[in-house]
Amino acid sequence: MPAAPSITYIDAIRDAQRDLLAEHPEVFVYGQDVGKFGGAFKATQGLQEAFPSQVYDSPISEDAMIGLAIGAAIEGMHPIVEMQFADFSSVAFNQIVNQAATHYYRTGVPIPLTVRMPCGGTPGSGPFHSQMVESIYSHYPGLVVVTPATVADAYCLLKEAVLAKDPVIYCEHKFLYRWLKAENYRGDDLPIGKARITRPGKHATVVTYSAMVHEAVRAADRLSEEGWEIEVVDLRTVKPLDTDTVMASVARTGRLLALGEAFPWGGVTAEVVARVVQDGFHLLDAPPQRLNSRDTPVPYHPNLWAAHRPTPESICDKLRQLLTL
Repeated sequence: MPAAPSITYIDAIRDAQRDLLAEHPEVFVYGQDVGKFGGAFKATQGLQEAFPSQVYDSPISEDAMIGLAIGAAIEGMHPIVEMQFADFSSVAFNQIVNQAATHYYRTGVPIPLTVRMPCGGTPGSGPFHSQMVESIYSHYPGLVVVTPATVADAYCLLKEAVLAKDPVIYCEHKFLYRWLKAENYRGDDLPIGKARITRPGKHATVVTYSAMVHEAVRAADRLSEEGWEIEVVDLRTVKPLDTDTVMASVARTGRLLALGEAFPWGGVTAEVVARVVQDGFHLLDAPPQRLNSRDTPVPYHPNLWAAHRPTPESICDKLRQLLTL
């Protein structure tokens, strides 16, 4: 019997940083408790011991953290900044969108900054530790926003992000940290900006990203027992967005469900629907649909949280409606 996969999603994030620190002296890690403590989720555990001159604890000031990192990036360093929770990045919003995002346009000097943002909900986390922030940062030109959904992508996209010349918002989903496992980091070598067909199908397309990829696949597996073959597209990167892969999928299936864990007002799912309607209206056999979390603060109670976000059950219900239109 083959051994069970043992490399977790958070292992991939830690190992990518370890390899970057070992191979590139211009890379350093900065954030609250990332040193001896190893980070709030242990994504930097052991790194300061191995690289004492490249891993630094920061003050409890997200604004100051990003400000320092931007200055270092201007001087040629490649900082990796860890936000303890993506929600807290709002304190550094000005530095990210008005400084990092615009600096190359204003000066011609690139900002090779990567901001790791532990995002998404987990049972009991509540409204201050569970938000999806990818739509907010995708709104601003100059920022790249990646949303890895697999162990291989967690590793490869982080390495590519840190070595890029643009500021990258790296949205790592906390719900995937320890249950998502793989045998190794080998993937299909897709670059930032390229989507993946995770599950082929012919009756409808689900376009999604991050942890919702796995919920979509579970829903598609259930619907296959009813005779429906659902195609699942993992965007992997939401800024830039791979419209070509989305359009090609919709051309095959004729139906679209845009799925996300973020709040429903605006956002990535709205952008996907808008692009398909604008450029691929002739491909559609039914009106495109969206499914997001509910338009309320993220609840604490695990049962309420489960009802707040899309689940395989609610995705199946939405797809059944779409398939009968």
